[in-house]
Amino acid sequence: MKMSLSDRKERLLVELRAAGIGDEAVLSVLSDIPREEFIPRALRRQAYENAALPINSGQTISQPYIVAYMTEVLNVTKKHIVLEVGTGSGYQAVVLARLCRRLFTVERHLQLLSAAEKIFKKLGIFNITTLFGNGMKGWPEQAPFDRIMVTAASEEIPENLPAQLKDGGIMVIPVGAQGKVQHIVRLTRRGDDFHREDLLPVKFVPLLSGIVHDS
Repeated sequence: MKMSLSDRKERLLVELRAAGIGDEAVLSVLSDIPREEFIPRALRRQAYENAALPINSGQTISQPYIVAYMTEVLNVTKKHIVLEVGTGSGYQAVVLARLCRRLFTVERHLQLLSAAEKIFKKLGIFNITTLFGNGMKGWPEQAPFDRIMVTAASEEIPENLPAQLKDGGIMVIPVGAQGKVQHIVRLTRRGDDFHREDLLPVKFVPLLSGIVHDS
């Protein structure tokens, strides 16, 4: 007997808890959000597999465990203004938007951003502000931010981004060269200093400069 998407989602949540995700607010949001809306129709039966999946423009929607983990270590609350670098499918953006006061998200692929904006509207998520632009620059006009999440890997932490954090703010970003070991890095701003923690080993698509007007 084939499992329904609802059953697959419940199985995924059990897997996430078993893997160490303990933030009930994060798990509740993941339970509420229809991940199948963010992936190509042909892959929708795989929406609740704990795996990354391809989307348009040569990008991916991250593995649910990585989405949950990065969200958990970012420690987002309803008071926070958050910047996301790399809107992608829009899935991580919606997760963050459900947990924070306001989300600003930047995407360099126009095709991806346009598709994500349609999903935000369809799901009734209205505390997201989008920008088609170069995410490596952050969004200085809206800074400072309480939290910043980067959803692509940079060989080094871009200089522009930590400076856009508030004092006490946190940034989570995958760091490392393509083809080599990458790690989720958490930076916490303390005045003019930044405390760095290297966390989970991961594999992400590269963080690139510039913009892409997809055809």
